[in-house]
Amino acid sequence: MGIRSLMRTVLTSGQGVTRGLDVELTEGDAGRDPFRLFDRWFREAEAAGIYLHEAMALSTATPDGRPSSRQVLLKGHGPDGFVFYTNYESRKAAELDANPRASLLFHWNTLHRQVRIEGSVARVTEAESAAYHASRPRGSRIAAWASRQSAELAGREELERRFREKDAEFPGEDVPLPPFWGGYRVRPERIEFWQGRANRMHDRLLFTRAGAAGAGAEAGAEWEVARLSP
Repeated sequence: MGIRSLMRTVLTSGQGVTRGLDVELTEGDAGRDPFRLFDRWFREAEAAGIYLHEAMALSTATPDGRPSSRQVLLKGHGPDGFVFYTNYESRKAAELDANPRASLLFHWNTLHRQVRIEGSVARVTEAESAAYHASRPRGSRIAAWASRQSAELAGREELERRFREKDAEFPGEDVPLPPFWGGYRVRPERIEFWQGRANRMHDRLLFTRAGAAGAGAEAGAEWEVARLSP
């Protein structure tokens, strides 16, 4: 974490004591479009100076129901879903390919807000992955080639050696997309917005795709909204 990021974290860490608890989340304020509400909350988290406001917990499970979670970064969102990128040979990818369902969790403590997302998962197109890969810093593109994500290492030197080898193999800015690396899109069927309130009397609004008991709902489908007990 850089000095500026550290200062921003220190300055905002105490705001959660007073900010957010006097903010209510009403059905009228939320509207009927969860993507519009998410976009607003996402921009407000960024404006609040929250460090890595795009970080989210991604939970996957094996076909027999063994869950695992990790933090990843949101790299795109809209009515078609929420996008992140990873190594297709990683543990998370293996679980998603075998059981293409996942949940996401955003936690913006300073604003007393959480967003929970559940839905089906599919790989993005190779063109989308290539476009995002090309936008990354060169070092990150080299690292995508060097890391056999989730595989055991003999030691740190093995990883650093692989990085040096790939750095020499691709000496310029033209670092191609690895065939084993790309994105996934979570297409939500449930999106819950949680707004913390005083005395633990929190607001929780759950958006569920109308008629979407399972996967396959279209991005433009109507949403049903329900208020949940905190």
